[in-house]
Amino acid sequence: MKVIDIVNHGKNSKLILTEKDVPAPNEGDVLIEVKASGVNRPDILQRYGLHPPPKGSPDHPGLEVSGIIREVGSGVKKFKKGDKVIALLGGGGYAEYCLANQELTLPMPENLSFVEAAGIPETYFTVWNNLFRIGKLRPNENVLIHGGSSGIGTTAIQISKKFGANVITTTSSEDKRKKCYEIGADFVVNYKNQDFYEEIKNSRYNKIDITLDIVGGDYTNKNYSLSAMNARIIQIAYLKGHLCNIDLSQIMRKSLSHTGSVLRPKNLEYKAAIANDIESKILPLLNLGNIKPIIDKSFLLEEADKAHELMKSGEHFGKIILTRE
Repeated sequence: MKVIDIVNHGKNSKLILTEKDVPAPNEGDVLIEVKASGVNRPDILQRYGLHPPPKGSPDHPGLEVSGIIREVGSGVKKFKKGDKVIALLGGGGYAEYCLANQELTLPMPENLSFVEAAGIPETYFTVWNNLFRIGKLRPNENVLIHGGSSGIGTTAIQISKKFGANVITTTSSEDKRKKCYEIGADFVVNYKNQDFYEEIKNSRYNKIDITLDIVGGDYTNKNYSLSAMNARIIQIAYLKGHLCNIDLSQIMRKSLSHTGSVLRPKNLEYKAAIANDIESKILPLLNLGNIKPIIDKSFLLEEADKAHELMKSGEHFGKIILTRE
């Protein structure tokens, strides 16, 4: 099968189109003919050697796919050959075929294309895990989502709004600002020409209950200052740096909780619990069209490097997808 692999991990890394053997499913696995795969920032971090695949996972990138099951392991009870599915992977999605554990595989929404469906697993699992399982987001709470135009951001805006939250977000252009409003945001700040802290502080949403932060760095104390009593700050990336000076007094005075998570290294049981939530609480919304993956652009599998360049540019709105055709 054709795969996209990484050579020269580090700042000089390259993506190459090569061939590997089609894997055989283990007892609890399904073999998926990949129709489309999502591109995620951890794929780029993997190229730099900063986000290696879990033990036992393929070493070529790709964390989410949509496709058709072609073989099932002897212990698979949930699916059969020919089923259209989406799946969360430890790696290996940039390929013509991949293995997925049946517990992390879900029925593909019938109203979505393969390209759209490939944008679900990584982002929806991540958002649900952080905002709902960790953050305990409740109706009428104010949630601040940094990076509203990203795959995570566009997903978090829609899900948070659908579950009754007031959604505040930041983005980098007036066009993206408009699009964030169109998918449900209540208050959007263009951080390129506005100070997000001042804009939110002077708005009706100036007490933030949950912050989903991908920025880190000097955003951290601003997040604390905007936080309400007993607020939760959840770190899922640190684009402006993982080291910062923090004001501990704000944590103490407001009883803040600052935590974070990385999904990829979590064990199967942990991820399966999220998958169960997605199947029961999110798939019905997707099937009804109440929420949907926002797709910016798709590339052919062999154009993976172009897809990564677009992601690194930050000019996209929503997900970037690789397709077979």
